Amino acid sequence: MDSEDFVRVTSYFSVLGIMATWELLAPRRPLTASKLCRWGGNLTIVLLNTVIARLFFVGGVAAAAMMALERGCGLLNWVEWPGWLEFGLAVLALDLIIYLQHQVFHLAPILWRFHMMHHSDLDLDVSSGVRFHPVEIILSTMVKAVSVMFLGVAPLAVVIFEIVLNSTALFNHSNVQMPLSLDRVLRWFLVTPDMHRVHHSVDPRETNSNYGFNVPWWDRLFGTYCAEPALGQLGMKIGLEHLGPPVCMNLFKMLQFPFVATLGRYVGRT
Repeated sequence: MDSEDFVRVTSYFSVLGIMATWELLAPRRPLTASKLCRWGGNLTIVLLNTVIARLFFVGGVAAAAMMALERGCGLLNWVEWPGWLEFGLAVLALDLIIYLQHQVFHLAPILWRFHMMHHSDLDLDVSSGVRFHPVEIILSTMVKAVSVMFLGVAPLAVVIFEIVLNSTALFNHSNVQMPLSLDRVLRWFLVTPDMHRVHHSVDPRETNSNYGFNVPWWDRLFGTYCAEPALGQLGMKIGLEHLGPPVCMNLFKMLQFPFVATLGRYVGRT
């Protein structure tokens, strides 16, 4: 394991452990499904996604950034920027692209089929932050690879961005209680669990809001921000209302889900 992999793995399991412990000590909402069953499925699929990413994308998105650097490709490689400014612009641009990609996955029926698996979780906790269909992971990695080559993002900026993205996904999917006054301040700079939880509401108007993963600015700027669910954080229902009786899905059911589930009234709505 090289130093980059070590930092990625260490940061991932550190955030996962911290948030899982926080959930046990101070949960925001009572859980409705078996945590053992849900965690079994969610953690199994992230292992599969990791293997697939390694097989399909040797070196990952950072390899694409290194190729762009070596060949002088990308907007940021064509102009002399101060290092700090280039890093900041690169991270913000990648975050905006992830926001837009997330919105497209909600608007395009074929893409929603795969992203819908993420929203089918019966509860929302730290394990939900890694619950993505392998097809979505492959498409997302391709989008990021093309984006870093077009922008000319430095490899170090790519690595840091991906570490932050994975960490914030674990954080804002977590079922944790925090002082409301702290949440109100944090959500001006960071997507908080209470903010992102709205995105997992069964209400389509709320599902199609709060697309951000890292910063909340894009939702506020483009009019997709929803401060609170209509039924409140404790009254809202998580998941997709058209799926019928709750079923805790194992790995096989998750993989086949996009091909057997109906779209419901979520897709294509803004």
